[in-house]
Amino acid sequence: MQDLPGSVLFCCSLNAIRSPMAEGLLRHLHGHRIYVDSAGVRSDSVDPFAVAVMDEIGIDISKHKSKSFDELEDGSFDLVVSLSPEAHHRAVEMTRTMACEVEYWQTMDPSHVEGSRETRLEAYRQVRDSLIRRIKAKFPASGSVNL
Repeated sequence: MQDLPGSVLFCCSLNAIRSPMAEGLLRHLHGHRIYVDSAGVRSDSVDPFAVAVMDEIGIDISKHKSKSFDELEDGSFDLVVSLSPEAHHRAVEMTRTMACEVEYWQTMDPSHVEGSRETRLEAYRQVRDSLIRRIKAKFPASGSVNL
């Protein structure tokens, strides 16, 4: 098994959909073995559709407290994964003076999808499932944790 980072920050534009989902997934997969946090360029309340699709797989993000980069309690991470172009620019700026890897995972913003509730939920599921695949590939888990 590859070495896992000690701390990971997921970031996106509002810390309301993509980064809270990724944070919840990695925490579910690895528990306390990895310190995981998330932030946005700006903060907004967690999106109800994100809560719903995460609940479908047994992960509760309803109590997620959205925060911006400026509100992070810990500014030092081994890996920062940005999920939006705007967040990637901010992550690069933040890590300019620290030994930290920064990765950009292009991830669709499902809040831009219009249509029925089911159409919108399906867009959120696609983002969730894409994040599951990327996280499982990047941070393989040993043991019996399933996603």
